[in-house]
Amino acid sequence: MSNRGLLVVYAGASGVGKGTIMKKLLAADPNIRLSVSATTRAPRKGEVNGREYYFVTREEFENLIAKDGFLEHAEYVGNCYGTPKEPVFRMLDEGLDVFLEIELKGFLQIKESCPDCLSIFIVPPSFEELQARLEGRGTETPEVIAARLKTAREELEHHHLFDYVVVNDDVDRAVKEVLSIISDRKNKLAIKE
Repeated sequence: MSNRGLLVVYAGASGVGKGTIMKKLLAADPNIRLSVSATTRAPRKGEVNGREYYFVTREEFENLIAKDGFLEHAEYVGNCYGTPKEPVFRMLDEGLDVFLEIELKGFLQIKESCPDCLSIFIVPPSFEELQARLEGRGTETPEVIAARLKTAREELEHHHLFDYVVVNDDVDRAVKEVLSIISDRKNKLAIKE
């Protein structure tokens, strides 16, 4: 039986509660890790290299692209973001389940290079609930909220591309469902071996 971990693509619209669910998953299962992306943007106050992101220069980023060092990468608002292969593959080889919290475009790149990855898309109970959550944060302007909702509507239209869709109507229930999905996939892989 293989001791290799699972590669899990974990996505969903802004405001759906991915971060809250992820914190609870990390606390519930010591075998789960969240991958750390690389970025060319400058660190924000309190951010630590290797914890929130690997902060690299554009030249370093482009060198990694040239060496096929990313599972996925994209440019967003003038900065580059990507998932370095080496740390993800190292953790998988150690038997850890690695979650990649990425956008739809990144998922499509990974699905092409790693077709056996497990993909989970988190959705709100309704679009109205998502709008209420974003407005309830009180951290963004109405224009930013409108832009996030437009992007969310586009992302939600692609939920069928994922292996599983989990409705975040209750955080603890959603966490249990994700853990059950992981357990089921591991059991199916064990049966195949």
